[in-house]
Amino acid sequence: MTSSLASPFKLHQPAEIPVDECLAHQARALFGPHPFAAEMSKDQVASLLPEYFAMSQAFPYLQAGSQKDLIFDAIHRNRDLPRDVELTSVVANFICWDETGGHSRVLQGGNAALPNILDTENFHSKLFRKDASRLLGRAIQPNYSARTGQYLRALYHGLSSRDPIVRCASMVAFELHAAEMIQALWITLVKTFDARSDDLEYFRVHVGGEDPAERYHGEMTSRLISELVPADCNSRFLDEFDRAYRLSLEWCRNLIRTASLDGDGRPEVEHRGRCHCGSVKFYVRAPEEISAVKCNCSICQMSGFLHMLVPDDKFRIECGEEFLTTYQFNKNIARHTFCRVCGVKPFYRPRSNPSGFSVNVQCLDKTTIESIKIDDFDGENWEQEIRSLQAD
Repeated sequence: MTSSLASPFKLHQPAEIPVDECLAHQARALFGPHPFAAEMSKDQVASLLPEYFAMSQAFPYLQAGSQKDLIFDAIHRNRDLPRDVELTSVVANFICWDETGGHSRVLQGGNAALPNILDTENFHSKLFRKDASRLLGRAIQPNYSARTGQYLRALYHGLSSRDPIVRCASMVAFELHAAEMIQALWITLVKTFDARSDDLEYFRVHVGGEDPAERYHGEMTSRLISELVPADCNSRFLDEFDRAYRLSLEWCRNLIRTASLDGDGRPEVEHRGRCHCGSVKFYVRAPEEISAVKCNCSICQMSGFLHMLVPDDKFRIECGEEFLTTYQFNKNIARHTFCRVCGVKPFYRPRSNPSGFSVNVQCLDKTTIESIKIDDFDGENWEQEIRSLQAD
């Protein structure tokens, strides 16, 4: 589903500026410095690198397999392959070939080097493992955490979409974000470990030197836009690009855990939420292991609201405040806020915490949630339940 709000990205760019550079510039202006550009301790980096390694290892396999369902759909329908499948497939095939070291082999040794592709040490993920292990002073293994696994599944969902606009937006967004991500991490690693930048082969291959590979990945995928996106679908493409770019960006933000601990000493991440139609979007900082409350009062039973109480400074509205409408009843303390487009209540000011927020866990992006623990609250007998909790 696309947002009913206009995307912050624009496709109109000066003729002399390629669309990939235009989109990359707008992403930098919109989101600011990449999360990996933040100053990090060696412990933070040591926690991040195995999950990044998992992404690097999995990506070429996800990209290679992403077109599988499209050909099976043609087989099932006994029809010719449409041009959009040919285009995204040829780009996906090359990116996979490059990530597994094949392109560099042929550049260096011509066709005679082709038998050497069986030397998998040239896989880009293997180059990253080498760099990371050297910096940490120990071998690393990929960490397919729940957070990274959810991100990779969401990434594959976009790359394999039957909708060519979604597929194109996912490919373009991943490659343009990757260029920013790799550059930012390279600079941070050199600074954190006082390393020589040229010694980090994975980063040098992708974004270093006078002819970096990531530049061509971005240009190659961005050329799909003129082939696959009709002018009247520009807005929908930009919405999908926005969603896909944010998916990768949020994964990176959550890896570095910018806010270290909550009151109980648990690591916090930034969860993203929205109403059903996407007109209202928000962020909330909370642990990955969410503690929620199920209330049996009249309005919660009818709306299916699942509460997560947070202080005011842990919550911010990204966009759509003008779409919110407020409903109050009974004591008129709680301020129930609903999206007036789709009717969903994504958050509100509760009676028990009028200076903070109660966030509807049902409206959060599941990719940042490790687990949800649900406790019951007797909202039908609110005063007695509150007194009981205060006594405990």
